[in-house]
Amino acid sequence: MISSILKLKLNLRLTILILVVLNTTNIYCQDNRQTENYLNLAREWAHKNPDSSAYYFKQKIDLDLEKKDTISAIKALKEISILYSHNLNYSKSYDGYWKALLLADKIKDPKLTADVYQEIGWLYSFYKRDEKALEYFNKSIKLRKIKFKKNESNAHFIASDYFSIVNLYRGNKNYKKAAQYLDSCIYYQAKLEPKLTSYYIKAEKGYLEAVKGNYNTAIEKLDSCKNHFTYKDKTYLAVIYALNADVYRMMHKYDESILEYKKSISLSENNKSHLNYKLKAYEGLKEIYLDLKNYKEAYYYLNKETVLNNKIFGITSENSKHLLEIKDNYRLEKEKQEDALQEQLIANYEQEDKIWLLKSIILIILIISLLFYGIVLIKQIKNKHRTEKQIIAEKQKLKTQKTNEVLELKNKELTQAALRLIEKDEFIAGLQKKIEVAGETVNKKVILRALKTFQGTPSKNWSEFEARFTTINQSFYENLRVKFPQLSQTDQKICALVRLNFPSKDMSKLLGISVESVHTSRYRLRKKLGLKREDNLEDFISRF
Repeated sequence: MISSILKLKLNLRLTILILVVLNTTNIYCQDNRQTENYLNLAREWAHKNPDSSAYYFKQKIDLDLEKKDTISAIKALKEISILYSHNLNYSKSYDGYWKALLLADKIKDPKLTADVYQEIGWLYSFYKRDEKALEYFNKSIKLRKIKFKKNESNAHFIASDYFSIVNLYRGNKNYKKAAQYLDSCIYYQAKLEPKLTSYYIKAEKGYLEAVKGNYNTAIEKLDSCKNHFTYKDKTYLAVIYALNADVYRMMHKYDESILEYKKSISLSENNKSHLNYKLKAYEGLKEIYLDLKNYKEAYYYLNKETVLNNKIFGITSENSKHLLEIKDNYRLEKEKQEDALQEQLIANYEQEDKIWLLKSIILIILIISLLFYGIVLIKQIKNKHRTEKQIIAEKQKLKTQKTNEVLELKNKELTQAALRLIEKDEFIAGLQKKIEVAGETVNKKVILRALKTFQGTPSKNWSEFEARFTTINQSFYENLRVKFPQLSQTDQKICALVRLNFPSKDMSKLLGISVESVHTSRYRLRKKLGLKREDNLEDFISRF
């Protein structure tokens, strides 16, 4: 029972949720249909009854803003502003564009922002405020070129901006500048794929041909444009007829020119579009009738031109009031936003400066720390190397000391062995004398013969000594010969005995020469070694 109730409640909630979703979807679809209806009606009445068209545009804009469909609202604001502009209500057109610009900035849509910049440029050009017009045209171009780098299909919009500048300079009769910008216009139009003929550009090209005196080419181009716009955009025929009329006037074909001007006026009035070209047509007709000296007609069109000019730009006109009172709240709001943005940017820059300063301090501390660590590390490495060198030096010193001690010990043993040889010879010599003194009591010959077998000769003693000396002092003779090759064998022997600190007496016995001969040999040796009186022979020899 409880389970059934829970299922029932769940099904009921699910049903309610489905109904809410369906209702919301239905409302949304109804709103979309209503928005589409308003847009269709607005466009349908645009060239019949501009007031009705403006009403439906306003309904659509309100509904878009209510639904928070900002993009759709911006596009509708642009269309209603163009509608006002074509019907010479520049005040409301101005307001619409600035409102659209604020919305475009809010959602950060560069394409829509560029579109609005272009339209504001057109508006300023109607007021003959050329510098402001060029400023906004160039703003639009700058945004478009950023998009163009990513996608060349945006070339059409850049061409459109340059087309606006061409119109500005052509209207001011600065045909040289107009031709320059027309080249830019043609360049970007050629970037489009597939290649399409722009009859808007072709019309301007035809007009500039007429300025250069190529009237037949100009008429031919304008006539082809006339045929195109008859089927594609009848509202633009007002412009084409006005341009055609200007060309005929340059050719002094006044009848054709008057006819074309009147067609332009009729088309702009019937289509409720490009009404600013009525001023150009009235001015052209006035100039023609002045040339024909038909002052009545000239005055008639001068009066029409003056009345329309005052209506648009006169002190009492709504457009002029709008400009004189500077009541563009949206522009002021835009400036406030820009000021706020500037303040935010300044705050960001200050914050970035603080962060940069902090980063710099941290970086400096890090660099100092690294330097300190590097210095400490280098010192440690140097100390380690110094310690290792000291240890190696100590080891080498101990090794050398040990070697020297061993060498000294062996030399002492060698000396002692040499001395024992000398003592042996002395003992045998003494014994020999005693036997000789004893006379015939002993068999002297036998004993002396036996003693001679034990007694060594000086040469034998030296050979034995030298063998032992060379074994202990392996490089002594070699070093001595390298440095003093002039030394004789006797000199080398003397050096060896001096090396062992033998006295002259022992040297004489070991060498088998007299002490005086040893002294003489030492004296000669000093001279050969280049020693002075104050130089010590023993110290010198000990170095080898």
